[in-house]
Amino acid sequence: MTIPLGTAHLSPERVKGASEEPSTAARSQTFVEEALRWLPGDAGDALLDAGAAREVPHDDAAQSMQADRRRVLLADDNADLRDYIGRLLADHGYEVETVADGEAALAALRAQRPDILVTDVMMPRLDGFGLLAAVRQDASLRDMPVVMLSARAGDDAKVEGLDAGADDYLTKPFSARELLARVAANVAMARLRREAAEAVRASEAKLRELNQQLESRVQLAIEQREQAEEALRQSQKMEAVGQLTGGIAHDFNNLLMGISGSLQLLETRIEQGRLDAVPRYIDAAQGATKRAAALTQRLLAFSRRQTLDPKPTNLNRLITDMEELVRRTTGPTIAVEVVGAVGLWPVLIDQNQLENALLNLCINARDAMPDGGRLTIETANRWLDGNTGTERDLPPGQYVSLCVTDTGSGMSKETIGRIFEPFFTTKPLGQGTGLGLSMIYGFVRQSNGQIRVYSELGQGTTMCLYLPRHHGEATDGETVETGADGFEAGYGETVLIVDDEPAVRLLMLDVLQEAGYRVLEAADGPGGLKILQSEARIDLLVTDVGLPGGMNGRQVADAARTLRPNLKVLFITGYAENAVVGNGHLDPGMQVITKPFAIDALANRVREMIDA
Repeated sequence: MTIPLGTAHLSPERVKGASEEPSTAARSQTFVEEALRWLPGDAGDALLDAGAAREVPHDDAAQSMQADRRRVLLADDNADLRDYIGRLLADHGYEVETVADGEAALAALRAQRPDILVTDVMMPRLDGFGLLAAVRQDASLRDMPVVMLSARAGDDAKVEGLDAGADDYLTKPFSARELLARVAANVAMARLRREAAEAVRASEAKLRELNQQLESRVQLAIEQREQAEEALRQSQKMEAVGQLTGGIAHDFNNLLMGISGSLQLLETRIEQGRLDAVPRYIDAAQGATKRAAALTQRLLAFSRRQTLDPKPTNLNRLITDMEELVRRTTGPTIAVEVVGAVGLWPVLIDQNQLENALLNLCINARDAMPDGGRLTIETANRWLDGNTGTERDLPPGQYVSLCVTDTGSGMSKETIGRIFEPFFTTKPLGQGTGLGLSMIYGFVRQSNGQIRVYSELGQGTTMCLYLPRHHGEATDGETVETGADGFEAGYGETVLIVDDEPAVRLLMLDVLQEAGYRVLEAADGPGGLKILQSEARIDLLVTDVGLPGGMNGRQVADAARTLRPNLKVLFITGYAENAVVGNGHLDPGMQVITKPFAIDALANRVREMIDA
């Protein structure tokens, strides 16, 4: 088949019509045919004057997505395609910037960020994949949508582009409708992502604000609660102080009445010459004094300021020694059972105070069982971990428990919450002072232990003492000094007395001088130190702990030991400053005696220390 050339075979009419066409008609036909491939529908419906494409029809969804004018950066090295796509997007409401290669596109992106990047894959200088990688690595551009255009067909090419980070991938040739739809969808999706991110940021900011407000409210509520709790504690403290001072005042007024009345009558009977009645009043005054001393000792025990003499102790042995006394005290209607743990650890405790505490607990148990019952005394080794120790208000470690259990009436929660308050008692008027359990509580806490109560109404009560384990051997109990009818005499030894109370100093001076000692005296620490610095012979220093003048008794003793290393020291205290005197752990040659003490007990203690 041959195609004739020229116009010889054409009619004149047809040649004339061809000559009237523009000179570019033959060349524009090629571009019209190219444009026809981009447009949907019949080619004739898409033709424009001079071979240009008409506006491509689009549906209502596409029109709604173009309501806002969006910026598009188009990167393609094909000038015709770049011009065509640029005009197509511009006719549909987009603001289009075109570049011919990847590097120019990257520069344009960084100069002014568009809403979407449409890029060809194959471009000089920097191809589409390199441009895409640079965009995704730039923090200011990485969330921008990217549509890639490529002549490579097939799913592999599309997957490669999407894996590289493209949001969409179009294979040439594609219809104008598809290009517009993909661009509009990705712009809308990017806008939705931005709005969602902004909403998330706004929600987070609001949440942070709400959290801050909540924290402020919680903190305010906590502060208000703490203030209320502090006010309640202060109120309870004042109530306890009022109850304590009221009880002390009541008991001491009774005791002072006995002492004062006895002394007044004693004075009267002496003036009358009726000496036969003198011993009775002396006994009454001394009895009241001893009861006052016992009351003071209980108060000191509650305040944890009593003087303790801790020794390594085997509780099983101590209970065995007391078992007969407990049985006699509780009476025949109560069965006493002792359960001692095998291999019980020793504890470091004041044995006399522990015996008093145990007897007090047994008496309380007896009173809770007026119709008889069972009393159980039990010991055990205890390992307390962190949680168990926290429940018992004790640090974790090894403890020995001493529990007294009865089958009596039990106690309510309200009563349990108050039983350790001084002068609180559930017993009838006149049958209890209300100081027994408070004394036990103070003694146990001072011994680094704890006391816990387990009780239910009608089910009985268990009182448990938890005492720290002592790593050492227990010692045998020692005979407690109770005072003798007389006191041992001295042989001219010299005793220095340092006490700021004139009456106490006078009594000790008279007693020791009468016992045959040479006595020196000072009213404060500096005065006593001045005598110690002299050449006078001093065999024993007897000093009060609480002294005025800037030096307490322990400081005086330490200074005396510096001057006289072998000097023996006897501390005297009215309320046991345990931290000052060593809390029972004194240096060799040092001892403590607590006020009030029997006069003969002082003389005997002085004799023992000098002879030791």
